[in-house]
Amino acid sequence: MNLVDDATGTTLGRLGAQETIWAAAGVLRRWIEKYGVPVALYTGWKNVYVRAATEKELLRGEVPVTQFGRMCERLGIKIIAANSPQAKGRVERNHGTHQDRLVKKLRRKKIQSYEAANEYLETAYLAEHNQRFARVAAAREDYHRRRPSRTELDDAFRLETGHILGNDWVVRHENRFFQVKRQSRYAPTKSQVVVCEWEDGKMEIRYGGRRLCHEEIAACPSLPPPPAKPRQPRRMPAPPPASHPWRKRYQQMQARGGAAK
Repeated sequence: MNLVDDATGTTLGRLGAQETIWAAAGVLRRWIEKYGVPVALYTGWKNVYVRAATEKELLRGEVPVTQFGRMCERLGIKIIAANSPQAKGRVERNHGTHQDRLVKKLRRKKIQSYEAANEYLETAYLAEHNQRFARVAAAREDYHRRRPSRTELDDAFRLETGHILGNDWVVRHENRFFQVKRQSRYAPTKSQVVVCEWEDGKMEIRYGGRRLCHEEIAACPSLPPPPAKPRQPRRMPAPPPASHPWRKRYQQMQARGGAAK
């Protein structure tokens, strides 16, 4: 994956097996650390960057946002999806230049791993490429915003997944179970919590922006069965009194029967 500055043609990129969220985030972070935060990104229609709305989102009027899109929102970066082949022409031509030059250089230097290829990109190839092919911008203004601190970037480049906190204060995430410590001032059961993940495997569970103390457990604990209610003895209905209409009618039937005999 690579990024190309629209004003100058300056390129920054890395090689990887797939165009994943973390691959895209890694290239964007390196760009920000070197040049600052861009105003917008012009991307293709891949699910990593943008996606179509689901039926529920359409009914609720929600705009779908990918995990990479949330990262960009935290940094104030707008994502613009290209809607025509012509719109992506400049980037495709840039890719063609790399396919013609970079592949040959990697073969000549006998580089056969992604790690070695990325080291070569950062130490030699990209600097030479930008010196030869980048151009002076039409205007002097640089619209990149200031470079955030490392802590701010760490907080921006994370994955977020919403979950419901169970009655047992357990959060299930990707077939893993996390027991949240019960504290009255924190999330009540059945409330929405957010699981945050970083590329290095670090994980947090947050509620209302606060981190919840938790620990991973092997399996979800089973809730104790509700206490059994004591069985009440069955009460037989009391016999009707002698003045009850049913009793009088029965006595009348018996009296008529005796007279017939």
